[in-house]
Amino acid sequence: MQTRLISESQIRELISMKEVIEAVDKTFAGYANGTVVNPTKVTLDMGESAPYPAYGSFMNAMPAYIGWTDMAGLKWAGGFDERKAGGRPWVSALMYLVDPRQGDFLAVMDATYITAVRTGAQNAVGVMHYLKGRKSIKLGVCGAGVQGHMQTWAISEVFDISQVKVFDVYRPAAEKYKADMQQKIKGDIIIVDSPKEVCDADVVICVTVSKTPIIHNADVKPGTIVCPIGSYQEVDDEFILSADKIIIDHLGQCFHRGLLAKLAGEGKLKESDIFATLGEICNGTKSVGDVSGQRIISCPIGMGALDVAVASIVYQRAVEKGIGGSFNFHDCI
Repeated sequence: MQTRLISESQIRELISMKEVIEAVDKTFAGYANGTVVNPTKVTLDMGESAPYPAYGSFMNAMPAYIGWTDMAGLKWAGGFDERKAGGRPWVSALMYLVDPRQGDFLAVMDATYITAVRTGAQNAVGVMHYLKGRKSIKLGVCGAGVQGHMQTWAISEVFDISQVKVFDVYRPAAEKYKADMQQKIKGDIIIVDSPKEVCDADVVICVTVSKTPIIHNADVKPGTIVCPIGSYQEVDDEFILSADKIIIDHLGQCFHRGLLAKLAGEGKLKESDIFATLGEICNGTKSVGDVSGQRIISCPIGMGALDVAVASIVYQRAVEKGIGGSFNFHDCI
């Protein structure tokens, strides 16, 4: 059994952002329908918050089965402070695809790019459903790094963006974002000096590594959808507790990591406080209704099923086009 080996540059050739958005939408709906299996991710803490080993890193094991592609897989991914300090991408990730019947390892591929594009697509899919019928939106972005770029790119695939206000603590990053994204945005890109200014938008994306809130309750007006996607709490307790609706991707994960973990651990936030999962939104089971008078939190912190679904498409295309190398790991069988 030959295992196909696929690189990041090859993946970029094999799938488009629009196709990633479609795959993410379909996979969220499948999770709600019971045809996608996504256990809670397992985290190996190597100094992200644990005292030992003090590497400032972590790895997540994220397995899933995708019914609509009939594929099983595992993403093994994490963030490493020493990589970032050395000028390398913070995230390192690989994907393993497995035949769910025979257990053959069909593919091993880079998952750094897959992680980036599917994370961008998560909020595009949510906003696409929340603001159904809208053609143009104003966007606010906190964090002008890779995900600031990816989130903006994905949302530009489903809406015309009439204006972007972007903030980053490192202004050159915001300037680079503006230069990079001008070709994808029809409206103005405005660099602002505070997260508060970013909140003057229909959709606010938070993609920072801030461990203290940068978006405050008083800053968020009715008619705003706030999408904090990171592993930390980027908005204050008051806003979380007073938001009209909270939408998540995976209940088991969202109460243990990221935006909602602290309040859930304190007993101030319960399952009954969650309006819906993104899967229920995508399959039409639930709808947010008229957003104009509401303040909504949409919090997808990441499901391995999305990565496996995108990787499944990449693998099928690679086989069809004869792209990628191969290796026989089980050469004694």
